[in-house]
Amino acid sequence: MQPDWLLIGEIAYLLILGLVCLRIIYDTRSTTKTLAYLLFAVFVPVFGMVFYFFFGINYRHRKMYSKKLYENDELATQFRNDLLNYSQQTLIENNEIILSNKELAFMLLKDSMSPLTADNKVKLLLNGEEKFPEVLRAIAAARHHIHIEYYIFEDEEIGRTLADALMKKAQEGVKVRFIYDDFGSRDIRKKLVPKMKEAGVEAFPFLKIHFILLANRLNYRNHRKIIVIDGTTSFVGGINVSDRYINSSSRPKNIYWRDTHLRIDGPGTQYLQYLFLCDWNFCSENSVAPEECFFPKPLEQPGSENTVVQIAASGPDSESPTILFSILQAINLATEEILITSPYFIPGESLLDALTIASLSGLSVKLLVPGKSDSILVNSAARSYYNDLLAAGVEIYQYQKGFVHAKTLVADRKLAIVGTANMDFRSFDLNFEVNAIVYDTGIANQLASVFYDDLKDAEKIDATVWAARPWYKQLLEKAARLLSPLL
Repeated sequence: MQPDWLLIGEIAYLLILGLVCLRIIYDTRSTTKTLAYLLFAVFVPVFGMVFYFFFGINYRHRKMYSKKLYENDELATQFRNDLLNYSQQTLIENNEIILSNKELAFMLLKDSMSPLTADNKVKLLLNGEEKFPEVLRAIAAARHHIHIEYYIFEDEEIGRTLADALMKKAQEGVKVRFIYDDFGSRDIRKKLVPKMKEAGVEAFPFLKIHFILLANRLNYRNHRKIIVIDGTTSFVGGINVSDRYINSSSRPKNIYWRDTHLRIDGPGTQYLQYLFLCDWNFCSENSVAPEECFFPKPLEQPGSENTVVQIAASGPDSESPTILFSILQAINLATEEILITSPYFIPGESLLDALTIASLSGLSVKLLVPGKSDSILVNSAARSYYNDLLAAGVEIYQYQKGFVHAKTLVADRKLAIVGTANMDFRSFDLNFEVNAIVYDTGIANQLASVFYDDLKDAEKIDATVWAARPWYKQLLEKAARLLSPLL
């Protein structure tokens, strides 16, 4: 009697499917994502399971790499104690802005040992035309080291200009270390990176992509944009190294690019330095120790301003979604106004509930999103959330001048957040991200003014008109929303 290979194959497939489903249930933290992966695996034969193994494995449970910089436990303990003492002193010596947000400050300190730093000078930089001249001046002034980490670094005019500046400093004897995301910066791998290495720049890709490992390494990308110079000056925000971020008279208005970045001079730079060194030791062949030159003592960094800064960072290597928690806490602590700009807005239940509660509680909540996105699917998924927010009284504006890529939040004109993280599942769960939190009325008011200026180039969504849109549009958006945990 010949074996029934079809029946055997079906039984084998069901066994494999059952094991994969158990793996999804055990390994996926979010209930929403668990259900999405389960449905995809069950109802899309074979491909659904392959998709999960390509994009769904939860590395937060596996710790992609350790953030431990100090091999000596006594030094590590001393470092933690110094951070605690310094942060507590900053809290005591500063004003009511810090006190009104002390829960946020303590959460970041306890969750990720991110210190609350005073005596910083912070400068708001709008678009590439403000950022890149500032960056080039800071690089030219470097004396000891330059650390640079980018998601997108393209072999275009600004990329080559920045690379030339880095190569020049390397030839002058300044230590230049460069981390580039192997997917986002694939444009520079063959020509520009080898050229930089020949000139003395140490350059390594973050999570190098190989065909066999395409799945996990394509999914978990380093979306950070960090520059640290001499341990005292840093840059962080949404602007990558690409000509598209620079608006000039020769560029058509329909591709105007609105983005926001920060320059930080002072102790606020040190946690960005810490993040860079952790990433460097993970992806490079030349690990570095946390030497004193990388972390100058705060007293050695006198500043003309006393802006308080704290850094929120998270990724597949962190114990918790720190950036999401920090945004939720900032919203929960607000009492008057919340202004949010995000190019990719797929909030998930917790953030959706937080914004809804804030608006129903009488706060003015305004959200600025792109009128046109560079992803139809992501834009459709985002729009599926608008009805709920509009019904709660949230004001939603669609940017019309070009593409708004800034990732910012202003709470009560006292607290400002600028960084790399979008308000979506990918930034909160999958990507390596970093945000700067600035406890300062000056910066918060500047960013609020920028927000209201952007509203002049945006259209406000009318809740009644939006709810009355054709049923098939809403159906497509709701269908896209089902895939939102996977986007």
